[in-house]
Amino acid sequence: MTLATIIALAAEETEHHGNVALETVGYGIVAMVVFAGLALVTLSHRNVANRHSRKADAYAKAHANDVQRAGHGH
Repeated sequence: MTLATIIALAAEETEHHGNVALETVGYGIVAMVVFAGLALVTLSHRNVANRHSRKADAYAKAHANDVQRAGHGH
């Protein structure tokens, strides 16, 4: 290919203009679906610790002496 042929082919290809926003709308839709799925996963794990309050209370009673309260200032 000669330089003139390459320039002619490049010029021919650049003349075709499309609606860039319409061509990329699929990426936005895919992103929204992915984030909606992640939001559902996040919301499904809300309040999980309180579902097992009997076990949490038993653990707190068994390990009550493990907590050091002096000297930290928190």
